[in-house]
Amino acid sequence: MSNISEKSEHTRTSSDDDSRTESGLSTALATPQSGVVVNTEASGMIKTEVEEPNEVVPSPPPNGGTQAWLQVFGAFFLAMNSWGIINSFGVYQTYYVTGILSNETPSNISWIGSIQAFLLLLVGIATGPIYDAGHFQNLIRLGSFLTVFGLMMTSISTEYYQVMLAQGICVGLGSGCLFVPSFAIIPQYFSTRKALATGVAASGSSLGGIIYPIVFYKLQPQIGFAWATRVLGFIALAGFVVSLSVMRVRILPKQKRALLEPKAFKEMPYTFFTAGLFFSFIGLYTPIFYIQSYAIQEGITDQKLGFYLLPILNAGSVVGRILPNFIADKTGPLNMLIPCALASGILCFGWVGIEEVPGLVVFALLYGFFSGAFVSLPPSAIVSLSPSLGVVGTRMGMCFGLTSFGILIGTPVAGALLTTTGSWKGTQVFAGAAVLLALICLTIARTSKHGFKLAVKA
Repeated sequence: MSNISEKSEHTRTSSDDDSRTESGLSTALATPQSGVVVNTEASGMIKTEVEEPNEVVPSPPPNGGTQAWLQVFGAFFLAMNSWGIINSFGVYQTYYVTGILSNETPSNISWIGSIQAFLLLLVGIATGPIYDAGHFQNLIRLGSFLTVFGLMMTSISTEYYQVMLAQGICVGLGSGCLFVPSFAIIPQYFSTRKALATGVAASGSSLGGIIYPIVFYKLQPQIGFAWATRVLGFIALAGFVVSLSVMRVRILPKQKRALLEPKAFKEMPYTFFTAGLFFSFIGLYTPIFYIQSYAIQEGITDQKLGFYLLPILNAGSVVGRILPNFIADKTGPLNMLIPCALASGILCFGWVGIEEVPGLVVFALLYGFFSGAFVSLPPSAIVSLSPSLGVVGTRMGMCFGLTSFGILIGTPVAGALLTTTGSWKGTQVFAGAAVLLALICLTIARTSKHGFKLAVKA
């Protein structure tokens, strides 16, 4: 009797346990937000794994499709109206020397364009965390307003300090708000074709460098400096409307990005890459700012053809921002940046001996092609040099923040050499030496990360 009683009790207990298990299973299945995932194994046993409540696992990047390429289309216009405006400063440099700022030295005038480019890169340190916090649209709106407002204020400026405030600082701050969002959104939509998509977006800056100088040059004699500059502002406004209409953030970071990561500079590849980018921007913009003035002042071309050298250079840069990026998806970004740096440095030294129109046109096309890679490839290179995607934003902000000081001092120093020596050779050699120094740093970054094997993707 005792045994029968124990068996009966055991049966009731097992039945109760089974009912509780079934009840718990139905509850877990009915309320997936509880974070309990139930898997039934082949043995019939039930196993639970606890996950974070309400956690949404993002799907992989689509790596193409209409929505993805719309982001590239929108980023194209952001690049056109940020870097593109900076790439157009050469036409203003030439105009100011003989126009409303004729009482200023070329070095003083070049500070306007240098501060514009400096702020574009420096402001990226602050806009990165703002972008990560989910304020993409707000950054685009603010950047659009500041850029258009700055151009409109430039149109009514007559003194050096007024032009500096409007075109140098206001437009520079606006461009800085646009730079990081325009490139940061692309990796959310692309994986294996990320470098190509970035290159297509970055080519907008070259198109801006073609359109804006030509529009200004054609309209300025007909409707004056003020209205020619306002027309540029209206073109930029139209582009911003397109970007705001089509660009949407796909996912937000799980945690806020740190503003700085000092320990990154303990890594040789990252440190020398940053140094290489710093030295490259000291020299790279000298031909972009001064090629028109050089051709006209040296009597190589008349003013009309001399003006078109800048659009020709930027036309070469359109291809230079797409083709190297397409190849970089297969070879790695550093393996493309190093030969582009070598070619750019050699071309700067070769500029010294160019005294005829055909040579200057070929120089402009080739220099535009090889120097264009220094805008489109660095974001991909920083990704390849980072230990994880979680620190890419921080490292990109630090790298571009330090690089901004190179672009700040480069063209004014080149202008000061021209003023003090009265010869273009010092300016040209200075640009070439800076770019070749960048080549050395980039080579050290590549070899310290991947060694001397040429076949390694780097």
